[in-house]
Amino acid sequence: MGTDDPEGWPADAEGPVREVELRPFLLDATAVTNRQFAEFIGATGYKTDAEKFGWSYVFIKQLPKGRQRGNFVARTPQASWWVGIKEARWNQPEGPGFSIDGRWEHPVVHVSWYDAMAFARWAGRRLPTEAEWEYAARGGLVQKRYPWGDELTPEGKHLCNIWQGKFPEENRPEDGYLWTAPVKAYPPNGFGLYEMAGNVWEWCADWWGTSWDGATAPRIPSPTGPTTGTDRVIRGGSFLCHKSYCNRYRVGARSHNTPDSTTSHTGFRTAASVPIV
Repeated sequence: MGTDDPEGWPADAEGPVREVELRPFLLDATAVTNRQFAEFIGATGYKTDAEKFGWSYVFIKQLPKGRQRGNFVARTPQASWWVGIKEARWNQPEGPGFSIDGRWEHPVVHVSWYDAMAFARWAGRRLPTEAEWEYAARGGLVQKRYPWGDELTPEGKHLCNIWQGKFPEENRPEDGYLWTAPVKAYPPNGFGLYEMAGNVWEWCADWWGTSWDGATAPRIPSPTGPTTGTDRVIRGGSFLCHKSYCNRYRVGARSHNTPDSTTSHTGFRTAASVPIV
């Protein structure tokens, strides 16, 4: 687990490389889709955090130009990139007047860590630990940069949904997708898991931390991260990642957000423990 990749972010504590030991587990082959999340909402009547807040963050270039100056309720410090859009939520990702029609097999977005946990409990599952997520993302490869190897576009073929062009001015959908892509748009990794790099960030169970207790031990058993914190781990990068700014679509890369945060590029997949017989 971890990486000493020279393209990495030392402040994110991607390293040191260390051995961990995991119990058997299952992981969804894809991120949870809009269709699956709609089934959850229909069965439970659950209200997401974005619905409770009345708004959510949308990357500004996802909005038609006429909408880029209206419906703002909040801005990030990087106000030219992210804006809080009134009534943006999972089933109208860009706000009122937009829907998920034609995007049923895209990953659900505008879901907080709490929303992801609620879905997982309903489904009889849980969120993966960060260690589980990284093991799964590697697909059986050892210390490779991406789930398929070390080259981002082998033979010129796009294998993940990330930003193409100059970030953030121009996004060229060379892979066929401008924003989110369907959850099986690219080939799976060696474990049969789709889009463990790019498309949407994925929530993990762990609190965020930047120190590794026992990192020099021969093997760390079933790590679960810090016992407390303010942010939760997110992994995998998103369609907004680009080498010039945020190349966190690498397998060993990691980031974090507050558990009540909701954005247009964050989703999740669920896990389950396997009993040891």
